[in-house]
Amino acid sequence: MTFRLSRIAPCLTALVAAAALAQPDAPLAQQITPAGTEASTPGPAEFFTGRVRVDPVWPATREMNASGALVTFEPGARSAWHTHPAGQRLVVTSGVGLAQEWGKPVQTIRPGDVVWCPPGVKHWHGAAPTTAMTHLAVTGTLDGRNVTWMEKVGDEQYNAR
Repeated sequence: MTFRLSRIAPCLTALVAAAALAQPDAPLAQQITPAGTEASTPGPAEFFTGRVRVDPVWPATREMNASGALVTFEPGARSAWHTHPAGQRLVVTSGVGLAQEWGKPVQTIRPGDVVWCPPGVKHWHGAAPTTAMTHLAVTGTLDGRNVTWMEKVGDEQYNAR
C-alpha cells in the first residue's frame, strides 16, 4: 500500500525532531545533528544485489525505538528478501524503485510514495532497472533487532512484472 508524502510530511518532521531529542543523557532541548556526521557505508553484498549506499540519519534509542537511514540503490540494485520485527516505512525521495511483498506482484514506487512494511512480512525493495532510487527508511527495533535477512532476489523475480 502506498501513500502520498504530503499526507505524512508533518509526521516525518515530528519524527525527525523527536529523534534529535532521543539522546539518553541529553537535556530536553532541540538538538541539530549536522548532515554528514555519520559516514556512508556500502550495502553489504551478503544482503544486497548491485551497488547500494546507506547513509545513517539517526539511531534507535530508548526514547524512540526506530532508526532512520537514507538508502540509495543504483539501477538494478535491490535488497534481499527480508522481514522487520517491528515494521518499516520507506519514503521514496528520488528516482524510481520497485517493491514486492512475498506472493504478490512487483510494484513501482516513485518520489513521495510511502511504503509500509508490516512486522514479519517478507519483502524486498530496490531501484528500477534503468533508474537509481533513494528512500528514507524508518525501521522499528524489537528486542535489539530490526531486520531478518533471507535469500537474495533472483533476476527472474526482479524482472517479473
